[in-house]
Amino acid sequence: MAAYAALVSLMHIIDTIEHHPSPPISIDKQQVESLTQIVTFLQEFLESYKSPVADGDEADPLEMRIADAAHAVEDVIESHIVNVIKLGRSSSNEIFLQGYVVDAAHAAEEVNSGEKVSCIDFYEDLQQVIEEMNVIKKEAMETSAEAQLKRKVSPTHAGSLTSSSNVKESKMVGFDDVLLQLLDRLTGGNRNRQIIPITGMGGIGKTTLARHIFEHALVKEHFDIRAWTTISQTYNVREALREVLHQVSGDLGSDLSENELGEKLYKYLYGRRYIIILDDMWSVEVWDKMRFFFSDYNDGSRVIVTTRLSNLAAELTNSNSISMRFLDDVCSWSLFSKTVFGDEGFPLHLEEIGKKIVGNCYGLPLSIAVIGGLLAKSELTLEYWEHIEENLSSIVNSENDEYCLRVLKLSYDHLPAYLKPCFLYMGRFEEDKAIRVSELMRLWVSEGFLKPIINKSLETVAEEYLKELVDRNLILVDWLGAVGNIKYCKMHDLLRDLSFQEAKKQRFYYVLGQHCPRGINSQRRIVIPRSTSAMTVRDAMETMSSRARSFICHADTVPQLLDFRFLRTILISTYERYRKYLEENVFQLVNLRYLSGALREGCQIPSSISLLWNLHTLIVSSLGELTAPIEIWKMHQLKHLEIVGFRGMYLPDPRRGHSDVMMENLETLKGVRDFNLNEEVVKRIPNIKKLSIRFSDKVTDRVKCLSYLQCLSKLESLTCINDYGSDAEYLQSISFPHSLKRLYLQCGKFHLEEILEKIGSLPLLEKLQIFKGQFATRSWEIVEGQFPSLKYLRLWYCGDMECWTLEGYCLPRLEQLFIWWMKSLKEFPSEIGEIATLKSIELSDCSESMAMSLKKIVEEQEELQGDPSIHVLVRSSNVSQELATPNFRVVK
Repeated sequence: MAAYAALVSLMHIIDTIEHHPSPPISIDKQQVESLTQIVTFLQEFLESYKSPVADGDEADPLEMRIADAAHAVEDVIESHIVNVIKLGRSSSNEIFLQGYVVDAAHAAEEVNSGEKVSCIDFYEDLQQVIEEMNVIKKEAMETSAEAQLKRKVSPTHAGSLTSSSNVKESKMVGFDDVLLQLLDRLTGGNRNRQIIPITGMGGIGKTTLARHIFEHALVKEHFDIRAWTTISQTYNVREALREVLHQVSGDLGSDLSENELGEKLYKYLYGRRYIIILDDMWSVEVWDKMRFFFSDYNDGSRVIVTTRLSNLAAELTNSNSISMRFLDDVCSWSLFSKTVFGDEGFPLHLEEIGKKIVGNCYGLPLSIAVIGGLLAKSELTLEYWEHIEENLSSIVNSENDEYCLRVLKLSYDHLPAYLKPCFLYMGRFEEDKAIRVSELMRLWVSEGFLKPIINKSLETVAEEYLKELVDRNLILVDWLGAVGNIKYCKMHDLLRDLSFQEAKKQRFYYVLGQHCPRGINSQRRIVIPRSTSAMTVRDAMETMSSRARSFICHADTVPQLLDFRFLRTILISTYERYRKYLEENVFQLVNLRYLSGALREGCQIPSSISLLWNLHTLIVSSLGELTAPIEIWKMHQLKHLEIVGFRGMYLPDPRRGHSDVMMENLETLKGVRDFNLNEEVVKRIPNIKKLSIRFSDKVTDRVKCLSYLQCLSKLESLTCINDYGSDAEYLQSISFPHSLKRLYLQCGKFHLEEILEKIGSLPLLEKLQIFKGQFATRSWEIVEGQFPSLKYLRLWYCGDMECWTLEGYCLPRLEQLFIWWMKSLKEFPSEIGEIATLKSIELSDCSESMAMSLKKIVEEQEELQGDPSIHVLVRSSNVSQELATPNFRVVK
């Protein structure tokens, strides 16, 4: 919700000013205390607030007043910051760089001859908006008191409980294999009572599958008792128990307490084989309260639980859950056809457009059923179906709220308040876009709506929130990294539409269309899609609010942004077809937290970047060679600095600047050229986690500089690249910290034996990539105890290695192995087949003898295990297709 996000953002600004080593302003302590008290109360209020506004196009008025009030406080504070820094810079940059602080107790602070920043005005303006927030707080207190009174008078009932006898009949297509799997688990030989969760996103078919199971002839025959109850998110354990008791015994139990109902149900179930379906469970607390009333008499009883929460399934049972997936094209078409025409044939003149409509449903059964139901009652004309196809997304989400949007919106409504801004933000990404998780989490941080957790960084909080949304089936995992981390995620179109509509309703952000709307002047977050015309962008900038906080542009045209002095987030995406450039004056926007874009060749990062007092992320693309200003070492808040481009950026030695400053928060440093690591430098980046360096022949004292890597005790990811033709002598004295988890080395003509011995001893290393390099002995021997945590190994162009041996217990956790362009290697070590965790091997441009040796390993494994656990892909014109099997693919 926008209101909750605004409150969290406001507290983030206050906390940052309070704890910044060199804050640009200070705020009166009494005002800080008042704001903290009001904001904390309103946050707690919103966490339990149930809006009286029915679903529609309008947002809750009270929530929007809270959001506007919080925004007004932000405007006062950040406006004062801009004025102080601007006037301070016009007098002397040293005022800010040495830690310029304005005391709110003073009447005014002179920063230039004849110019003053009035702290009295700031104090009075801030006091005024605080008083306005206090009025809203009192109204919220009254609303909260009324809500508590209503709860006492009208206790919560499980009004949404639905028995199997009165639910709407539904079709089930495409889940025959899941049905058989579930039937086997229900009627199998295991005598213990089993909990079987069915998981998946809203509308995926969990309840439909459960209904078919419930009515299946085999289930009716196998079980003595069947019962069904829907738990829902506002569960009532007493009503759920009463519902089950009534179905199994006919006893209404109207006058019985929760425990009395439970005891009576237990006695009735005891000694009978039963199946009970608990539909739509949202909390493990429900099961914890009911489980003791479901007897376990070793008679093969079963309890099926449907839930959208994958993590809930893990809490319910140690056994595997039934995970529902999207329908494939064939099953989607079958469901659509049955929904629209039943057993009748599909009209030929509608088949082509029908398949386009089905394609737009992306395999979600609920969406297919909703659209099919609509078309079943419509005119069977090509023109009408084309209209449906063109407007499918809006029709699914507006014309059929009862069948689609409400089901999906239920997931949103039930989200904790702290997750709702994260979900709303997802709608701003382009449809079907694979979203890079690292970028997403940094944007969440910069937008300021992540609620902090004690002793955790905001990046860690973002990671946990993302995982929670994935567990709730609201975000889909698109691509896992080599070590199991989520690299890219996606959102189903229907959920994206829901996110987009809710965000629009609450003015959380605005995505610019082909025509500039009037309402853009009140928006704080602006997104310009790739397809937006230059004229529309120009018109939008003329009416866009000067108080906008976020500007994300995917279009060809990049406008001037200097007038938007409150901006915190600027993301100018670049594509290979064209390059859009940041103007140098963008570095004057002192409230920036996230800046990503390209600089024209020849342009440099100016020294004024140090005025960006709260910059967290700086990502700069350039075709030219960049040199960072010495002032960059004074950026205390900077966490991520990435330079994209072959030439990279030179980072000046801090010894030539101010020796008393450091980037203590810096965690990511990528694209640095000829980084002169020394004792002074490593002291100034003590918390670095990701480091990427490019070396050339210009490095002085290159042999020693990488020995200081061992001083970076928190370093987890290291990339070292040398310019083409360089001999990589800088690797001679490289020393790795034991914290290292991911390593990429470009080794040129460097001999690898010694360095691989160092790498093999790293206790936490999970991913290793070696590009080029030579083996003086033409062999590599991995001995017992080496690479204890390695999961991913990629070697390519290490062309002179002829022999590879494994001795003793090594590589115990290896999962993926890539050997590319290493024709000298004639044979795979046979011990590879003994690594129990190994899942896949990929060879590229290898010798036939090497492929044959690997084929033999796979065959031996198949003889021992029946089904080989290793899947092999060979890409080589030297290897015969005759070697190919289902687990041993050969691609020319």
